[in-house]
Amino acid sequence: MTPESPSPGPRRRPGGRTGRIRAQVLDAVRAELGEHGFDGLTLDAVAARAGVHRATVYRRWRDVGGLLADVLEATGDDDWEPRDTGSLLGDLAALNHENQAAMTAQPSIAAALIAASFRSEEAARGLRRLWEDRYTRCEVIVRRAVERGELPAGTDARRLLVAATAPLYHHLVLLRTPPDPDLPDQAARTAALAAAAGAFAPPPEQ
Repeated sequence: MTPESPSPGPRRRPGGRTGRIRAQVLDAVRAELGEHGFDGLTLDAVAARAGVHRATVYRRWRDVGGLLADVLEATGDDDWEPRDTGSLLGDLAALNHENQAAMTAQPSIAAALIAASFRSEEAARGLRRLWEDRYTRCEVIVRRAVERGELPAGTDARRLLVAATAPLYHHLVLLRTPPDPDLPDQAARTAALAAAAGAFAPPPEQ
């Protein structure tokens, strides 16, 4: 669900020379961002790494914020879907393991993009759109669980998904603690148990 979550299908990018240039530039942005962070990201460095003329980059993306926004747009333009393991606990745990892997990769493009969103309003808007897209796609996890009878009808998918994934981001982004291999399963289990008990369902009518 993170900005660099793997997807089984190809990104739907423009074809021809325009598509090739965009792919080269965005790959260069990811590489530069992962190696040097937001402060070290420049249009000149991206152009040099991508092997395209600097005027092309300046004309199309204008500034670093434009590059980051396009990286995030491209990340959301894929066929990624959460895994179907056959149970709510399994689905949430698989999602958490994927998120932790993306956040702790070296270099972590996901972590770099989150950091950049605090420095660039354009990147922040792009990241918010991406999170909205990813949470919407993950709502199927809750729908499947309701259909299997694991959760009460009316369970709030967004609240449950945030509860299941938040501990990872709290530890990795806020506390900056080393990754805990047990945390993805523990956070998933806590959220699944709370959801099964009705914590995210509408209150009973009085």
